[in-house]
Amino acid sequence: MNLSRYTKRAITGGVVALIVIGIGMYLLGNLSGYEAKELIKSSISGLNTLCNTIVLASATILALMLTLLGVSAGTSSKLKDDHYHHVMEIAKVDTVIFIASLLFFLLFNLPVAESDNIPENWFSTIYYISLGVSTILSSALIVVVLMLYNTIVNIIKIVGLGIKDHPLSVEEKNSETDDK
Repeated sequence: MNLSRYTKRAITGGVVALIVIGIGMYLLGNLSGYEAKELIKSSISGLNTLCNTIVLASATILALMLTLLGVSAGTSSKLKDDHYHHVMEIAKVDTVIFIASLLFFLLFNLPVAESDNIPENWFSTIYYISLGVSTILSSALIVVVLMLYNTIVNIIKIVGLGIKDHPLSVEEKNSETDDK
């Protein structure tokens, strides 16, 4: 898969966020099953809120991308296919995040902490998995926002500021040279 420099830059931002949150998880140290069970009980509402917020943000981003396409198509400046491929990349990643967040929202609503059938030593694993999932979902949303930011900046440069030599702008042929 050939990623643009804008996408690579956005992924780098997401990886940095992932590392920062991962360091925070590492600093928590090892937890016993009982401690993890208590932390799950206290953090489950926050995890549900996080997933719900990511679902809402992803759906809003998809809806607003229709406006972005309308602006892109309605301009007097011509945009290269790379611009539309970048918008499709954003839509694909955002859709995956939307679906994953919705599924994990449903999983986080399972009453795991109240179950007597789960061995006590599994709770630390369940807790770290839930932290990992929330970290990955948050970092992925950061990637989408950074990708969207890059796209908006490019449109502002091409459409708003009229930059003609932008890498995503199609060079218009001069009609005087075509008549000769």
